[in-house]
Amino acid sequence: MRTIFHVDMDAFFVSVEELFRPELKGKPVVVGGQPDQRGVVSAASYAARKFGVHSAMPLRTAYKLCPQAIFVEGHPERYREYSGRVREVLGRYSPQVEMASIDEAYLDLTGSERLLGPPLKAAHNLHEDIRKATNLNCSIGVATSRLVAKICSDQAKPNGVLWILPGQEARFLAPLEVRKIPGVGKVTEKSLHTYNIRKIGDLAKLERSFLEAKFGKWGLALAGKALGHDAGGWFDRDVSDGDDPKSISHERTYGEDTRDQGLIEATLARLSEMVGSRLREHHLHARTVQLKLRYSDFSTFTRAHTLDEPTQLDIVLIEQSRKLFRDNWTGGPVRLLGVQASNLQKVEGQMSLLEQEKQERWRKALSAVDQIRGKFGAKSVGLASAMRGGFEERVHEAMPQKRDPKPKP
Repeated sequence: MRTIFHVDMDAFFVSVEELFRPELKGKPVVVGGQPDQRGVVSAASYAARKFGVHSAMPLRTAYKLCPQAIFVEGHPERYREYSGRVREVLGRYSPQVEMASIDEAYLDLTGSERLLGPPLKAAHNLHEDIRKATNLNCSIGVATSRLVAKICSDQAKPNGVLWILPGQEARFLAPLEVRKIPGVGKVTEKSLHTYNIRKIGDLAKLERSFLEAKFGKWGLALAGKALGHDAGGWFDRDVSDGDDPKSISHERTYGEDTRDQGLIEATLARLSEMVGSRLREHHLHARTVQLKLRYSDFSTFTRAHTLDEPTQLDIVLIEQSRKLFRDNWTGGPVRLLGVQASNLQKVEGQMSLLEQEKQERWRKALSAVDQIRGKFGAKSVGLASAMRGGFEERVHEAMPQKRDPKPKP
């Protein structure tokens, strides 16, 4: 019988901001930028959420819903630092830790009772150790599956611990809305409602054959999820399996649409720097570079190029992202730019000696730059080509997990 923990930091970005600005505690706070900017909400305090504010919402919409909120830019370096502190504590409890996002993680504590005690005791101890290490609160769900553990932590919020005893998974899930199943969004929820399936218990009563006929393979996965099983999508593998990211990307939305090619190419350089820094942080190299380009009419295009040699160097990413832009820009006003690195891999010993020497020289120089940025902030140092394109980095709590296929129409 497995023992899985899901640890979810409570209002993580806001809570970190409150450590440095105690006057924010208890007030509606929105992290992500100012209300007159085009960006989106990175995180909202519980006080702001009561007004309907949530992450990924446009900042201007958040202001309309809660004009009394305090809007702050946010500090990505601080969030990564505190996420690292949390990760360090988690590592003391299990070697099998998977960071699902910057503020949540899964742990496999199967077979650890002799060392850590019963699951509930271990969860309370972990809860307290995280608080001591960070001065932040978290919620912990404990169950026999990743799926139920994640739903448990959500039900335990804020600042709680919830353990579902083995064999009680379906009973726990039955009264919850189907939307509580991770991966069930508005489209799937609406489709389920057409068959009068509103609670997870309603879903559990249906024959697998009926669900498969109506929703295909996703229907079979739903049948398993309704019983508390790790069935399909994000929940079909072991904790810590495939912990490295599959892609790394950063985007920039301009305050005003622009045709200024100098500014656009400087922005691409800055985005490439950010992607390169994260590649080095994960000890990964990218084989594919992708450009995302959105015009003022919201038409969006992506173009990609596969490199002859994988890289983690800013200069290569800058060169390729700019080439993709020059080859594909129509001259129209640009609203948003994005740079993504994918086809990620470990490459030690796989490149030519000459390429290894070149990469190593640049890697050492850029690693030193990464350390300076980590200590003094992202704007403290950078390539000259990126200086005009400087902007505040945006990060998001609980980045969306892999979603299962959409239901059949």
